[in-house]
Amino acid sequence: MRYTEAPARRDELLRRLGAEGYVSSAGLAAEFEVSEMTIRRDLRQLATEGLARRVPGGASLPGADGVGVPFEERDRSGGVEKRLIAAACLPLLDGAVTVGLDAGTTVAPLARLLAPGTRVVTHSAPVISACTQRDDVDLVAVGGEYQPTTRSFAGSLARHSLEALSLDIAVLSATALDRSGLLCANTLDAEVKQAMAASARMCILLADASKLGARAPIRFGALDLVDVLVTDDRAEPHDLALLRGAGLHVIVAETGAADAVVALPQP
Repeated sequence: MRYTEAPARRDELLRRLGAEGYVSSAGLAAEFEVSEMTIRRDLRQLATEGLARRVPGGASLPGADGVGVPFEERDRSGGVEKRLIAAACLPLLDGAVTVGLDAGTTVAPLARLLAPGTRVVTHSAPVISACTQRDDVDLVAVGGEYQPTTRSFAGSLARHSLEALSLDIAVLSATALDRSGLLCANTLDAEVKQAMAASARMCILLADASKLGARAPIRFGALDLVDVLVTDDRAEPHDLALLRGAGLHVIVAETGAADAVVALPQP
């Protein structure tokens, strides 16, 4: 089948990566009836966006083999906005006793902000570390197969552990989201997000503006998987209107309040 337009071709490459975990440049060039150079250019662009990892002869999913954009690199990107998003989420957690915190650089700052007495359920190593430094929260650490890229535990053990628990609220992260749903970069991460959401009475998604309208290879749920989206005011009005039009309740964190940033606990 011919894919002469780059956006359609790259969308198909992402779909193949999500389904198979690896794509071959030569094989796709023959199938799509384009040059191998064209496919390599597509894969290079997807790698630049953090959606693919270049390997000899093609590309694989970032994080599928534990290699991808490092957690620390993502944590440095938009750090102020992410901390303000976490602060804007905090009022939504009032009265919640058991809160699940997903892995992700936007969710991690919540660990230092949660009310005393909160029971925290998480598979995120940074959240586990932050909670062990507090003596006023209860921690349930979910184990499993460690993923260096997300600094979290995943796999069947993590999934089964979450399925056995009951959460008042789950706070999730995503690599991207659009009207088609919530997207992430690897299947292990997707399974844990789905299990955490299924165990919760209410789900909140934290996603900075760069995630809105972006692309990632795996859809882990429709928009109605979550009840509320908390993002920041760099988001395009068009993207916000589309998400609200799809029925999602959206809260926008204001990033202009510099003193609010100073007041937040440092990671």
